[in-house]
Amino acid sequence: MSLFERYLSVWVALCIVAGITLGHLVPGLFQVIAAAEVAKVNLPVAVLIWLMIVPMLLKIDLGALGRVREHWRGVGVTLFINWAVKPFSMALLGSLFIGHLFAPLLPQEQISSYIAGLILLAAAPCTAMVFVWSNLCDGEPHYTLSQVALNDIIMVFAFAPLVGLLLGVASITVPWDTLLLSVVLYIVIPVVAAQLWRRSLMASGGEMALKRVLDRIQPVSLLALLTTLVLLFGFQGEQILAQPLVILLLAVPILIQVYFNAGLAYWLSRRFGVAWCVAAPAALIGASNFFELAVAAAISLFGLGSGAALATVVGVLVEVPVMLSVVKIAKATKPWYEGRTHA
Repeated sequence: MSLFERYLSVWVALCIVAGITLGHLVPGLFQVIAAAEVAKVNLPVAVLIWLMIVPMLLKIDLGALGRVREHWRGVGVTLFINWAVKPFSMALLGSLFIGHLFAPLLPQEQISSYIAGLILLAAAPCTAMVFVWSNLCDGEPHYTLSQVALNDIIMVFAFAPLVGLLLGVASITVPWDTLLLSVVLYIVIPVVAAQLWRRSLMASGGEMALKRVLDRIQPVSLLALLTTLVLLFGFQGEQILAQPLVILLLAVPILIQVYFNAGLAYWLSRRFGVAWCVAAPAALIGASNFFELAVAAAISLFGLGSGAALATVVGVLVEVPVMLSVVKIAKATKPWYEGRTHA
């Protein structure tokens, strides 16, 4: 894990300060950026999101799908958590905490947007950062790679229907045209482009060529993420200054769902006799989110200044420290886990 990735939460905090400050000093600049839209797609943000997502997807080898059967029980547990538990548990937690318990402390006009952002955050399983978490807990690399590749393929087809269903259940109007456009722009095209680029690199120079490119573009990906966050907070600044508790309150359901889904995946893996080296990354994949996609979808569906966009950014803020804590818990409980009776 690079120094930059390890302190991602610090950089996000600095982006909050920078964005709010710039939003007050040069509001005209942010208005120009917000106006640069075509078919409800903000062009500067779209470019930044592509720079975020494509390097992440370049790490994924869809050829690893052939190895899914080698760890079918672990794959089954993670698929269940990612697609049948996590989005629904987040919708429930969001409605409970944001829609009811914390509602008096939040701007009423943004409550449904906050819940939508939380749903978007949970609807897409993590792709790239999970390799870092898996490596830190000595996870089985072939399982991690095959699971992430499978999730990417499922995401192409399941993201829009799942988000549409959950937004509808939460009584949030679903802009289907924008949602489908977001899927094409931020899932389908990046997946295809990344795989074509990967194949070209592997054909010309093999793993070393791929590694060289990844080493070069990884900083670009992180810089694009931080630039996007500065823009978001430039638009969100007044709201945050008026109610500074917003970020803390939004973090509560995110933290609960991370630990709940990680714990459930870990426990189910143990029940089904999955080896610890698979169970640990299964818990991490089950708990983490593809926050780059969530940010992109929130901006496209609800706008740069929306509560949905802010909610997804809170996911970025808590990602690193929370997932590092899950890694520590998994490693600390390894003796307990391996004391199970094998199925």
